Amino acid sequence: MIRLGLTGGIGSGKTTVARIFESLGIPVYYADQRGRWLSDYAPEVILNIRAVFGDRVYREDGALDRKYLAEKVFTDRSLLEKLNGIIHPQVRRDYREWVCGQQEAPFTLMETAILFESGFDTEVQQVIVVTTPEELRIARTMQRDHADEVSVRARIQAQMPEQERLAKADYVLYADDCHLLIPQILELYRKLTDTFSG
Repeated sequence: MIRLGLTGGIGSGKTTVARIFESLGIPVYYADQRGRWLSDYAPEVILNIRAVFGDRVYREDGALDRKYLAEKVFTDRSLLEKLNGIIHPQVRRDYREWVCGQQEAPFTLMETAILFESGFDTEVQQVIVVTTPEELRIARTMQRDHADEVSVRARIQAQMPEQERLAKADYVLYADDCHLLIPQILELYRKLTDTFSG
């Protein structure tokens, strides 16, 4: 069973791609979602986040105040590195356990916006990058997250530049106004299934 990474910048459409692969029967590990879950429910992660950011970072109901946290980490790179140092090792461990239960699949996908930045590319054997023009990514993210343009651009700046990401890709999917996404995914699915089955 081959492990593939699926990544792309914020607002690129990578989660849509992941859902389509999932509908085709391919197991998908949503690393960003699991990281959020761990920051809400894993006692060790919660304890370490509180130690760095203070009790204020969790609301009275026990939920992580993501807006407050984002304001801190996206304006202070050292705090972002500390947060990643807490969450990423836990996600890595969680992913490895998950992979062990997927041995019947021809391949699996780890979906995350920060595959390379987090070092998770060392957990996979090949990488699919979803690419989208930056202005379209900004518009999508503003609509999806009800965010302003300045904050979205700050999040993009915190990620790897698009050309660097593309240079590391084994496969590229184009999620823009000039390409049909589903036919690209089906073609890649057939290619990967033929290559990695058996």
